[in-house]
Amino acid sequence: MLLTLYRLLARLPLGWLHGMGRMLGRVVYRSSAEYAERLRANAALAGYRDEEFARRAAESAGEGALEIPRVWFKPDQALAQCRSDDWDVVQQAHDEGKGILLLTPHLGCFEVAARYCAHRGGPITVLYRPPRKAWMAQLVEGGRRGPNLDTAPANLQGVRQLVRALRRGEAIGILPDQVPGNGEGVWAPFFGKPAFSMVLPGRLAAQTGAAVVLVAAERLSGAQGWKIHFARLPGPVPETAEDQATWVNAGMEAMIRRCPEQYLWGYNRYKAPKGEPPPMR
Repeated sequence: MLLTLYRLLARLPLGWLHGMGRMLGRVVYRSSAEYAERLRANAALAGYRDEEFARRAAESAGEGALEIPRVWFKPDQALAQCRSDDWDVVQQAHDEGKGILLLTPHLGCFEVAARYCAHRGGPITVLYRPPRKAWMAQLVEGGRRGPNLDTAPANLQGVRQLVRALRRGEAIGILPDQVPGNGEGVWAPFFGKPAFSMVLPGRLAAQTGAAVVLVAAERLSGAQGWKIHFARLPGPVPETAEDQATWVNAGMEAMIRRCPEQYLWGYNRYKAPKGEPPPMR
């Protein structure tokens, strides 16, 4: 049933999807006190404290949710509405031949960012956490795969798949602001507050010499599509896991500030995995 709904939504104009998404975002913001409080608190850490910003961020989250069906099931139409002024960042990294880590925070339309990179730059393997329900996993995996675009599960087998792709000089994609599992992260500052952060991006960069590039697809007003931004993290890769995570988080902060209302401030970024000791104060 959900697959049918997604296919129906994909047929609607992007402007309709965004309009319905803004309405959905407002409803969720007003009906869930816990969500609204977390969104405001997380945004305030980055200096965005006014209520109007929080409401716009909630609307943006709704837009992001309802544009996913179009990206998954009408990819050619979605790609036709993408543009970028700094693709040379990726091209230079490709020319170095050591692979690219494309780090895409929960900012703007992160689903279309991977498709754009695969369409323009060649093969990319995206790490993802499979949903627990089989029918949902089938939907997500099918939607995220496409020409030059493959997926790898967030487990040891998937990490090996990523390493092989980098060794071939290809690109891989990771959502670096997902809270990792117990034993898979370190505490590092994110907008000034300790957040349990992935160690995988830093380890892969240090192990393979791959370039590390932040990516974000900024949602344009008036249903004009998306502008894809790229920013390479400066080298060299820090030595310790804590410094590597801090390095990645700082890069994400800078990218988020380009279009801060489009970040998923309602995501529970500062939670600790079960069994993980709290950060040292």
